[in-house]
Amino acid sequence: MLNSYREHLAERGAKGIPPLPLSAEQTSQLCELLQNPPAGEEEALMAMLRDRIPPGVDEAAYVKAGFLTAIAKAELTSPLISPQGAVDLLGTMVGGYNVQSLVELLQSDQTTLVAEAATALSKTLLVFDAFNDVLEISDINPYAKQVIDAWANAAWFIGRPKLPEAVTVTVFKVPGETNTDDLSPATHATTRPDIPLHALAMLESRIPSALDTIAKLKQNGYPVAYVGDVVGTGSSRKSAINSLLWHIGEDIPYVPNKRAGGYILGGKIAPIFFNTAEDSGALPIECDVSKMETGDVITIHPYNGEITNQAGEVISTFTLKPDTILDEVRAGGRIPLLIGRSLTDKTREALGLEPSPLFTRPSIPEDTGKGFTLAQKMVGKACGLPGVRPGSSCEPIMTTVGSQDTTGPM
Repeated sequence: MLNSYREHLAERGAKGIPPLPLSAEQTSQLCELLQNPPAGEEEALMAMLRDRIPPGVDEAAYVKAGFLTAIAKAELTSPLISPQGAVDLLGTMVGGYNVQSLVELLQSDQTTLVAEAATALSKTLLVFDAFNDVLEISDINPYAKQVIDAWANAAWFIGRPKLPEAVTVTVFKVPGETNTDDLSPATHATTRPDIPLHALAMLESRIPSALDTIAKLKQNGYPVAYVGDVVGTGSSRKSAINSLLWHIGEDIPYVPNKRAGGYILGGKIAPIFFNTAEDSGALPIECDVSKMETGDVITIHPYNGEITNQAGEVISTFTLKPDTILDEVRAGGRIPLLIGRSLTDKTREALGLEPSPLFTRPSIPEDTGKGFTLAQKMVGKACGLPGVRPGSSCEPIMTTVGSQDTTGPM
């Protein structure tokens, strides 16, 4: 398994991209190796377990969660992972298959494990129905109470850094209009779920030297900001943001082959592209970009709404939108913010507390006094509201998501 993995590593390395995340089968073999590690491979095996397995409800995550749970409960042993270490690793798995194990470990008779499980659950947002299990035992279990208090106090949010007062970036500018097919060409649709590989095709027909240019600009030591006159028009492809963030974003700890964050400046940014950027933790800003060129080093002042050049002159101004964008960036994206905020709200409601003042709430459009259209009523019904107005923030309850073409694996 290690030999074939290293061959794959070399093959991908030749293209300048990381290996694919481990499959369920590779993860099973890895777990066997960890119980009896070959000499000299200890560090490599631990790095694979920690960083190369997709989190959540991937089949490989199921194998990883089962293995770590067995070590935590002393049903299996590894010279490299202590029971506490196993619980700590379970806490890095975002949600999904690790949650039930962590809830069970909250009720363990080993204090060190229980404390570790409480810390891990405090930072986990994707808990779904396990919320009720933790709430139920919080009256009698002080560690469960600790988790509930952490959720109520939004510890997951407070623990993340705020956006700095000033962010210095190097400009990579694509003049004119960039559409989503430039960023994620339809001719490469089959590779979309493999983000690093698909990202090699970004701008291939528009600016063939783009990726080399971005790599050179990174040598300045600053993040690269993507700048364009009009950005993200065309069909609504999540893969367009995935590719762009692969080149300008930051690695997500414990999540293989995916990046978040990044700065996107556009004279006009297409609405769905703007939303998708928000979801992924990027900061999209609509502003005048006429005084920016590739290679310029500029400083974004998010709280003042100004962009300055190296001489300190203001070359553009902007207003951040929506109101919640700074919270979204701090949370690591709009999706983690929505899920985390609703977990905090739900917990506070269960404890009889007021909603948390920590968050900027979406502004509610004024009631025009007119009724709702049928479409507004339909969306409203899904959100538990009589109707919705343009500009209102909606969180519909979903039970099923249908998907066409390449969006499933993505």
